[in-house]
Amino acid sequence: MKQLSVDNLTGIVDLTRQDIELILETASRFKEVINRPIKKVPSLRDITIANVFFENSTRTRLSFELAQKRLSADIVNFSAASSSVKKGETLVDTVNNILAMKVDMVVMRHPNPGAAKFLSEKIKARVINAGDGTHEHPTQALLDAFSIQEKLGTVEGKKVVIVGDILHSRVALSNIYCLQKLGAEVMVCGPSTLIPKYIHELGVKVSHHLREALEWCDVANMLRIQLERQEIKYFPSLREYAQLFGLNKALLDSLSKEIVIMHPGPINRGVEITSDVADSAQSIILDQVENGVAVRMAVIYLLAAKIER
Repeated sequence: MKQLSVDNLTGIVDLTRQDIELILETASRFKEVINRPIKKVPSLRDITIANVFFENSTRTRLSFELAQKRLSADIVNFSAASSSVKKGETLVDTVNNILAMKVDMVVMRHPNPGAAKFLSEKIKARVINAGDGTHEHPTQALLDAFSIQEKLGTVEGKKVVIVGDILHSRVALSNIYCLQKLGAEVMVCGPSTLIPKYIHELGVKVSHHLREALEWCDVANMLRIQLERQEIKYFPSLREYAQLFGLNKALLDSLSKEIVIMHPGPINRGVEITSDVADSAQSIILDQVENGVAVRMAVIYLLAAKIER
């Protein structure tokens, strides 16, 4: 069996192209499984996984949980929002307590960039990063790449624009790394206040005009405006943002070609995209949700092969 070159998934930056292709190949096999009448496989019957979320999350946590159940793993759920972390316990203490319960793998979301990497160096269990601050969200990038590949046949040579709040987005950074490793061209588009200064160093194009970006691309990934991460105002109002960088059906229909529309969710309908775009035939937003389970099954399954017995 082919194996990943890494023992943990802390970021796309650590993966090789072969790693990414192996994950996507494994995910397509699991997608067949989750579309069968009996959706479970006994692959990880003897594995215990802890889901440790120091930040609220509904979709990612449910997606991971479902992936783990489909693989027949045992699951421990830990929500730090209502835990001893509030009483001053450290990240390492919390996880060591969970590991004392003989856990093999930890899926963690944390508000601090680098938390998953830090943890992977301190504990023996395999670590999967479910989002660390504004840094990376590797499984989202993998499911986005899988969704593009499924829709267009390949990621290689495709032009993908990521629109919106690039500055605060862990999805954007992971997507840039993942798409480039698979041979896609990447552009970011948004107000200059929401585009990080270092972005040119990543070899991406930059545009501040939505129509120009949409005419260039094959795929548009519309990011959510992350108001909860913004301490200051980066644009005058949501209404103005929607007018300049929101995608509506009239704009989509006026383009010279048909493009694929994506969104990592949750959608602010009427801000990043209007409802008629989100629900249109060009949107693969619901496919992304379904593919998230298959991709997370693939990541968990491949990392479980690295667990020392």
